[in-house]
Amino acid sequence: MTVQLSRRKFTVEQYHKMIESGILTENDRVELIRGEIIEMSPIGTKHAACVNRLINLLVQLLGKRVIVAAQNPIALNNNSQPQPDVALLKLRDDFYETAHPQPQDIFLLIEVADSTVMYDREAKIPLYAEANIIEVWLIDINEQMVEVYQQPTAAGYQLMQQLTRGQTLSIPAFTDVSISVNQIFGK
Repeated sequence: MTVQLSRRKFTVEQYHKMIESGILTENDRVELIRGEIIEMSPIGTKHAACVNRLINLLVQLLGKRVIVAAQNPIALNNNSQPQPDVALLKLRDDFYETAHPQPQDIFLLIEVADSTVMYDREAKIPLYAEANIIEVWLIDINEQMVEVYQQPTAAGYQLMQQLTRGQTLSIPAFTDVSISVNQIFGK
């Protein structure tokens, strides 16, 4: 006999109440995905270096045209509040002090992965497509590859490209900006 265990799903509001009441603290590395509180992997040195490199690069290239957010929450729906490694956001005078960015505020999300490539690809990327995030990059540190996801639908992204060293990426919202895969990985 098999017993099916039911899971308790949380809303973003309940998740925030857990934070406010101290059940979850700022030291807890968690995010809310489809109603489940997911513990995030520790950040290794290669992952941290890649995120730092991206932030510096994007700030240099885009200057004051965007807000470059690092590992901050975004509000996708009533049961998901992920924390992508990098988000390119529309400018707002309050820097999103009154509310987390929502899909319409986002130009680009970037997930950097070494140990979480499959989870990001199978859980987070489809979630971003459902939320109509225009473009997502999945940076696979191990394979030294960037997967670019575009044209979101409720069933997933319609276009996916894999780029490696020597190739160049562009951001549709900023056609005057190009970034090489070499710049992302350094050396």
